[in-house]
Amino acid sequence: MRRQVTLLVAATTSIVLLAFLLPAAVLVARVAEARALDSVRADLQKVLPTVALMERDEVAARLAMLQEDGRQVAVRWTDGQWLSPPRGDVGADPSSSEVVGVDGGAVLLQPVRRGDGMVLIEAFVPDDQLHPGVTGTWVVLAAFGGGLLVLALVVADRVARSLTRPVTELATTAHRLGSADLTARVQPSGPSEVRAVGEALNQLAGRIGELLAAEREAAADLAHRLRTPLTALRLDVESLPAADRDRLLTDVDELSRRVDEVIAEARRPVREGLAAVSDANAVVAERVSFWTVLAEDEHRRLDVDLAEGALPVRVASGDLAAAVDALLGNVFAHTPEGTAMRVAVAPRTGGGAEVVVADEGPGLVHARVAVERGHSAVGSTGLGLDIARRTAEASGGALHVASSGAGTEVTLELGAPR
Repeated sequence: MRRQVTLLVAATTSIVLLAFLLPAAVLVARVAEARALDSVRADLQKVLPTVALMERDEVAARLAMLQEDGRQVAVRWTDGQWLSPPRGDVGADPSSSEVVGVDGGAVLLQPVRRGDGMVLIEAFVPDDQLHPGVTGTWVVLAAFGGGLLVLALVVADRVARSLTRPVTELATTAHRLGSADLTARVQPSGPSEVRAVGEALNQLAGRIGELLAAEREAAADLAHRLRTPLTALRLDVESLPAADRDRLLTDVDELSRRVDEVIAEARRPVREGLAAVSDANAVVAERVSFWTVLAEDEHRRLDVDLAEGALPVRVASGDLAAAVDALLGNVFAHTPEGTAMRVAVAPRTGGGAEVVVADEGPGLVHARVAVERGHSAVGSTGLGLDIARRTAEASGGALHVASSGAGTEVTLELGAPR
């Protein structure tokens, strides 16, 4: 917009300057020419009595004196003979004074009537005398026009900047809001229309923050309500025989820990989740260690292939752990006992990491549908793969599912920290 405004002002100013300067330049040239011709006419008035009253020899002597003074005057006598060489082709005799353009200047023709016939006086005016100072005046006019154009461009740039700065601030604030910085606000300025947009954007940002806060509190309250039945469940488990009590208490403790994580996640600021960084190697190793016990109970071969060194990714450790648990939990839930599985972590091209969870089970009938939230081909809630997908996409990566009769392979691409 700033460039368009400047170009528009430049075009408009140029047209106005041309409309003013071109006539002014022509007028200067014509005024200079008129002054030069008026000066020559004044000199001819001094010659007219000599030509009209004196004899030919006296007129010739007078012409010689004028030429010595630098005057280029010629006279054609009544018999048609020129007393000095003419500069122009006179052609037909003029009936009155007139100006004729010739190479190098112009000639002023003045007829004079004598008693013995008509005499024609020719006065030559060279270009340097016909347009004295015109070039210099044109240079001054051009410099004046250029100065006005530069001044107009500077003023246009300042005006355009005052118009575009509020729009730029709006765009910057919108980008910050798009990056989940809900504290971003714009200071309304500029034209009334732009100020109205800024005020509307601030109201929208405030409303988004209120809705997110309400949603998170609702999720936290819902998870908090689970504490009461969990407490009752723990009491019931503690009353069981020791053989079953220890195992069930472990499960209840794990369930309680998951509820606490849900509450903490619901109340975590959005920016905190986006800025979090974790080590994919460490998180996957910790979760595989947790699931290894169940794999041994079900006689599953669990192969683990971790990368060397740390692999930082733009995901909170709790989110990544939940995604890995969802993928591993799907394998245990939807494949027969004894089915082999593999977990691998490798660096991702461009930064980040790739987490692969594969099994040798029967495979998914609808691999694409399985990733969609709420859809499942095996009777589950369909949220497991969706949790992993949203975690990958939030980090700047993606989730890929490849399935066949020989098993299923899920690849979790995680983006690198910013």
